[in-house]
Amino acid sequence: MKIFAADKSELMQVTKVEREGDNLVLKGKVFGTMPMAATLTPDQARAFRKLLTPKLMWFLVTLPFRKGEKK
Repeated sequence: MKIFAADKSELMQVTKVEREGDNLVLKGKVFGTMPMAATLTPDQARAFRKLLTPKLMWFLVTLPFRKGEKK
């Protein structure tokens, strides 16, 4: 899975998502070279949930089924 910057350059490539205890760990590379492991804790997941509106929650559920940009 790739995450892009506003200028559509590749910001991060996530190669593995795994559980470590009660945390979610994303592993991959930043800017194509720097290995990284980002941890999402339950507190931060709740903080993220507070940022979501019902419309955004629905968008997230339907996001994998949308067409996206053609390359």
